[in-house]
Amino acid sequence: MSIEIKAVKRDEQGTGASRRLRRAGMVPGVVYGADKPAVNISLQHKPLALEFRHEAFHSSVLSLELDGKKETVLLRDYQLHPVRNTLLHIDFQRVSASEKIHVKVPFHFVNADIAPGVKLGGGIVAHIATEADVSCLPKDLPEFVEVDLSKLEMGHSIHLSQIALPKGVEFVQLTHGNDATVASIAKTRGSASEEAAAGETPAAE
Repeated sequence: MSIEIKAVKRDEQGTGASRRLRRAGMVPGVVYGADKPAVNISLQHKPLALEFRHEAFHSSVLSLELDGKKETVLLRDYQLHPVRNTLLHIDFQRVSASEKIHVKVPFHFVNADIAPGVKLGGGIVAHIATEADVSCLPKDLPEFVEVDLSKLEMGHSIHLSQIALPKGVEFVQLTHGNDATVASIAKTRGSASEEAAAGETPAAE
């Protein structure tokens, strides 16, 4: 599903102009890239904030309607109010359908409850990474990458090279020879293996 947002060009710039926009319920921003001039824009805060809180907004190709014309963009940067947590500024980058993009995509961990290290060993899953930078054409960009933990044993880890990716998508770290750890299962105090060992200890005379 394509995420669509609407914006209009803004001529006024500077701190004062941005403050006036925010008081009027607007968010100042900019769209740049694709060998085109950067354009200062403003967006209505309420509909933008509703989309912004969704995970997919941060890792999907977006459709930006600017003064009646649609452009394909990615969210590249934003500023939040330190107290109210409202959007103060937002940046979008145009993308070309024929050029690969680099985007951080979140991991969705599944089947942790049936992993041998958890179910049999009583361990807990440690999420070493929650997202990774992927490279692909815009049409191939996944909203998230699923990490299957169903076969993970106690003390073992899952690395980037063990994660299945959609066709046309690759981990940027792997292309640079970095097979980073994504998740592992560690022992906990009172785990099943420790309790079993304790039960085998001979009673004191």
